[in-house]
Amino acid sequence: MSGDINIEANEAKLKRDIGLFAAGLLVLNGVIGAGIFGLPGKLVEQAGIWGPWLIIIFGVLISSVVWTFASIASYFNTTGGPVAYANRAFGPLVGFQTGWLLYIGRVTAIGANTNVLVTYALDLASVADTEILRGFLLFLIIGGLVAINIMGVKRTVKAINLITMIKILPVLLLILLAIPYLTPDKVFPAGVPEFDQVSGLVLVILYAFVGFEGALVTAGETKNPKKTIPRALFTGIFVITAIYFLISLTYVNAVENTGGDTPLIDMGEVLMGQVGVVMIVIAAIFSILGNATAIVVAAPRMTFAMAEEGSLPAWFAKVHDKYSTPANSIMFLGVLAFLLAISGTFIYLAAASTLARMIAYIICMVSLPRIRKKADKETLENATPLPGGYLIPAIAVIVCVFAILQADIINWAYIAGFIALGSGLYFANYIFTRKSE
Repeated sequence: MSGDINIEANEAKLKRDIGLFAAGLLVLNGVIGAGIFGLPGKLVEQAGIWGPWLIIIFGVLISSVVWTFASIASYFNTTGGPVAYANRAFGPLVGFQTGWLLYIGRVTAIGANTNVLVTYALDLASVADTEILRGFLLFLIIGGLVAINIMGVKRTVKAINLITMIKILPVLLLILLAIPYLTPDKVFPAGVPEFDQVSGLVLVILYAFVGFEGALVTAGETKNPKKTIPRALFTGIFVITAIYFLISLTYVNAVENTGGDTPLIDMGEVLMGQVGVVMIVIAAIFSILGNATAIVVAAPRMTFAMAEEGSLPAWFAKVHDKYSTPANSIMFLGVLAFLLAISGTFIYLAAASTLARMIAYIICMVSLPRIRKKADKETLENATPLPGGYLIPAIAVIVCVFAILQADIINWAYIAGFIALGSGLYFANYIFTRKSE
């Protein structure tokens, strides 16, 4: 069902320009977006000075999910990530639905993030927010990301390197400047923590860790992906947990009136005055831009992989003759993301995006036994080990199930709608390709 496009030749056209450092930045930018600029305040509101330590706890829990994905990734060297995992274990329909859920979640995130980005930019420039201006800026941002991505993954990686420096350095500076404010009673809280809204707190923290799977999708453009991607996942989740913990810990100690909607801006003002405020606003803009850039790298590779598997029209698998990138899939993503961004419907869709990811995570993780069974001896011997057999994946599945149980009925309604839409596209493509054969 792949039309007239040769899948193996098409995959071979992709250039392996992503090394370990770049793959690690994809993990970092896929996870750290706008959330870090609001997370410390939310933690303090619901958990007080215990908030930073909860990040460590949940960082360890989410690492079970990351570890499981690192093991699965070590069996693959082609584009697709979760799409390829589910497809090999359960067939093309489950593979398509898994990829489709993750894809919709990521496209929705671009719409949400670019709107926040425009809001920050207009506020910084003190310019009136109008629908025409907002639409123009959204087109400029999304169009620019699409153009850079089509022109080659190497250019995109260079852009991500620059964006990462601009967004992370101010946060690290805040941490360093706040070290003198640390006090023993706020670093090591006594007593047992009391939580007002446990479920809300769980979701807030887990939401901050999702998005790492973007690096998995680019395996077809990664150097030695069976080794590089697992290493990038382990390094990325360690660095992300450390940054979240340190910024939350220093925030609790440096800011007296904690718990606001803009905790890092408040922290910047305490430590550096108005200069700190401007610096953090700029960092927030680039953090959101970096997250959107990482999504534009990963998400088109999902529709590319689904087309190669025959689940979407072969048009999505077309590789640009000059730039060796999945140009059609990138353009499709840009158009869809722009429509979601200007329509405003992404606000409602975003609530279901994490739920969709958790479902997809579970499907991928339970696919591991079948993937191992189908692997050859050499691949099995070189795969990333899982001490304790399937104990780590079992813990990971429990973490995801727990997160799923926190979702509201309306989130499930949106997921059901997406699954129905995805099934319609899948079977429509199947019928069309059968007639054309």
